[in-house]
Amino acid sequence: MLHFHPSAVKGKEGLKKFESLLRTFHSLGGTQFQTNVVDPKILRAAQREPEKYRHLVIRVWGFSAYFVDLSKEYQEEIIERTVHGL
Repeated sequence: MLHFHPSAVKGKEGLKKFESLLRTFHSLGGTQFQTNVVDPKILRAAQREPEKYRHLVIRVWGFSAYFVDLSKEYQEEIIERTVHGL
């Protein structure tokens, strides 16, 4: 599972880099690419005000789920995985 901050894929240049990553992954034989593109600030906001973020879907270890429906423990795990390098 890869997590990207939205700034990493922003604009034409970011999209081009992301496309290159996907093409390289595929050319090397990759068959399944699981990723989230989300700002940890948004995830924290969803914890504080879940009623405003019911639509927020994230990828969790082989399945997708509404972030606000996950346990606090899983939410924290997801957030921790998105903040590397920030």
